[in-house]
Amino acid sequence: MEYKTVKTEVKEADYTVTRGGVRYAGVHIIIDLFGAKRLNDISFIEKVMRDCIKASRATLLHIHLHPFEPNGVSGVAVLAESHISVHTWPDDDYAAFDVFMCGDTLPEACAPILAKAFKAERMEVNEILRGKDI
Repeated sequence: MEYKTVKTEVKEADYTVTRGGVRYAGVHIIIDLFGAKRLNDISFIEKVMRDCIKASRATLLHIHLHPFEPNGVSGVAVLAESHISVHTWPDDDYAAFDVFMCGDTLPEACAPILAKAFKAERMEVNEILRGKDI
Protein backbone atom coordinates (compact mmCIF):
# COMPACT_ATOMS: atom_id res chain seq x y z
CA MET A 1 0.00 0.00 0.00
CA GLU A 2 1.31 3.41 -0.95
CA TYR A 3 0.85 6.49 1.21
CA LYS A 4 1.05 10.02 -0.09
CA THR A 5 2.24 12.87 2.06
CA VAL A 6 -0.08 15.80 1.71
CA LYS A 7 1.21 19.19 2.77
CA THR A 8 -1.43 21.16 4.59
CA GLU A 9 -1.30 24.62 6.05
CA VAL A 10 -2.40 24.66 9.66
CA LYS A 11 -3.23 28.06 11.05
CA GLU A 12 -2.58 28.16 14.78
CA ALA A 13 -5.24 29.63 17.03
CA ASP A 14 -4.41 33.08 18.35
CA TYR A 15 -4.59 32.88 22.12
CA THR A 16 -4.04 36.57 22.68
CA VAL A 17 -6.73 39.13 23.48
CA THR A 18 -7.39 42.32 21.55
CA ARG A 19 -9.20 45.20 23.24
CA GLY A 20 -9.59 48.62 21.71
CA GLY A 21 -7.27 47.63 18.89
CA VAL A 22 -4.46 46.74 21.32
CA ARG A 23 -3.16 43.17 21.55
CA TYR A 24 -2.55 41.64 25.00
CA ALA A 25 -1.33 38.30 26.30
CA GLY A 26 -4.46 38.03 28.42
CA VAL A 27 -6.87 39.50 30.93
CA HIS A 28 -6.04 39.06 34.62
CA ILE A 29 -8.92 39.73 37.00
CA ILE A 30 -8.18 39.99 40.71
CA ILE A 31 -11.29 39.25 42.79
CA ASP A 32 -11.46 39.81 46.55
CA LEU A 33 -14.50 38.50 48.42
CA PHE A 34 -15.28 39.88 51.88
CA GLY A 35 -17.90 38.48 54.24
CA ALA A 36 -17.84 35.26 52.22
CA LYS A 37 -19.19 31.84 53.28
CA ARG A 38 -18.26 28.17 52.66
CA LEU A 39 -14.57 29.00 52.32
CA ASN A 40 -13.48 25.73 53.91
CA ASP A 41 -15.72 23.51 51.77
CA ILE A 42 -13.28 22.12 49.21
CA SER A 43 -15.94 20.26 47.18
CA PHE A 44 -18.05 23.40 46.94
CA ILE A 45 -15.03 25.50 45.93
CA GLU A 46 -14.24 23.03 43.14
CA LYS A 47 -17.83 23.09 41.90
CA VAL A 48 -17.85 26.90 41.82
CA MET A 49 -14.53 26.99 39.96
CA ARG A 50 -15.96 24.56 37.40
CA ASP A 51 -19.02 26.83 37.04
CA CYS A 52 -16.67 29.76 36.37
CA ILE A 53 -14.73 27.78 33.79
CA LYS A 54 -17.90 26.82 31.95
CA ALA A 55 -19.33 30.37 32.02
CA SER A 56 -16.05 31.86 30.80
CA ARG A 57 -15.78 29.37 27.91
CA ALA A 58 -12.38 28.19 29.09
CA THR A 59 -10.90 24.70 28.77
CA LEU A 60 -10.11 22.86 32.01
CA LEU A 61 -6.89 20.86 32.06
CA HIS A 62 -6.55 20.11 35.80
CA ILE A 63 -7.78 21.26 39.21
CA HIS A 64 -5.74 20.88 42.37
CA LEU A 65 -7.09 22.16 45.69
CA HIS A 66 -5.27 21.81 48.99
CA PRO A 67 -7.00 22.03 52.39
CA PHE A 68 -5.08 23.54 55.30
CA GLU A 69 -5.40 22.69 59.00
CA PRO A 70 -7.24 23.93 60.88
CA ASN A 71 -8.88 25.63 57.89
CA GLY A 72 -8.43 27.36 54.55
CA VAL A 73 -8.02 26.22 50.98
CA SER A 74 -5.53 27.09 48.27
CA GLY A 75 -5.55 25.81 44.76
CA VAL A 76 -5.53 26.28 41.05
CA ALA A 77 -7.53 25.29 38.02
CA VAL A 78 -5.05 25.02 35.16
CA LEU A 79 -6.70 26.02 31.91
CA ALA A 80 -5.62 25.77 28.29
CA GLU A 81 -6.12 29.55 28.38
CA SER A 82 -4.17 30.06 31.69
CA HIS A 83 -5.59 29.61 35.23
CA ILE A 84 -7.95 30.41 38.09
CA SER A 85 -6.39 30.37 41.55
CA VAL A 86 -7.96 30.60 44.99
CA HIS A 87 -6.77 31.26 48.55
CA THR A 88 -9.26 31.36 51.42
CA TRP A 89 -9.14 32.66 54.99
CA PRO A 90 -12.34 31.25 56.54
CA ASP A 91 -11.62 32.83 59.95
CA ASP A 92 -11.77 36.23 58.27
CA ASP A 93 -14.55 35.37 55.77
CA TYR A 94 -12.15 36.40 52.99
CA ALA A 95 -11.21 34.77 49.68
CA ALA A 96 -8.78 35.85 46.98
CA PHE A 97 -9.32 34.65 43.41
CA ASP A 98 -7.11 35.31 40.40
CA VAL A 99 -8.67 34.70 37.01
CA PHE A 100 -6.14 34.95 34.18
CA MET A 101 -7.30 34.01 30.69
CA CYS A 102 -6.35 34.53 27.10
CA GLY A 103 -8.03 33.69 23.83
CA ASP A 104 -11.75 33.71 23.18
CA THR A 105 -12.84 33.55 26.83
CA LEU A 106 -14.95 35.65 29.17
CA PRO A 107 -12.95 35.89 32.42
CA GLU A 108 -15.25 38.68 33.65
CA ALA A 109 -18.06 36.11 33.85
CA CYS A 110 -16.42 34.66 36.97
CA ALA A 111 -16.89 37.65 39.30
CA PRO A 112 -20.69 37.49 39.67
CA ILE A 113 -20.60 33.69 39.94
CA LEU A 114 -18.07 33.85 42.79
CA ALA A 115 -19.89 36.65 44.64
CA LYS A 116 -23.22 34.81 44.50
CA ALA A 117 -21.89 31.34 45.30
CA PHE A 118 -19.93 32.46 48.35
CA LYS A 119 -22.62 34.95 49.43
CA ALA A 120 -20.04 37.73 49.64
CA GLU A 121 -21.10 40.87 51.48
CA ARG A 122 -18.61 42.84 49.39
CA MET A 123 -16.52 42.18 46.30
CA GLU A 124 -13.60 44.14 44.87
CA VAL A 125 -12.58 43.48 41.26
CA ASN A 126 -9.45 44.76 39.55
CA GLU A 127 -8.56 44.05 35.93
CA ILE A 128 -5.05 44.00 34.53
CA LEU A 129 -4.39 43.66 30.80
CA ARG A 130 -1.19 41.61 30.68
CA GLY A 131 1.50 41.72 28.00
CA LYS A 132 0.45 44.86 26.15
CA ASP A 133 1.53 44.96 22.52
CA ILE A 134 3.24 41.58 22.56
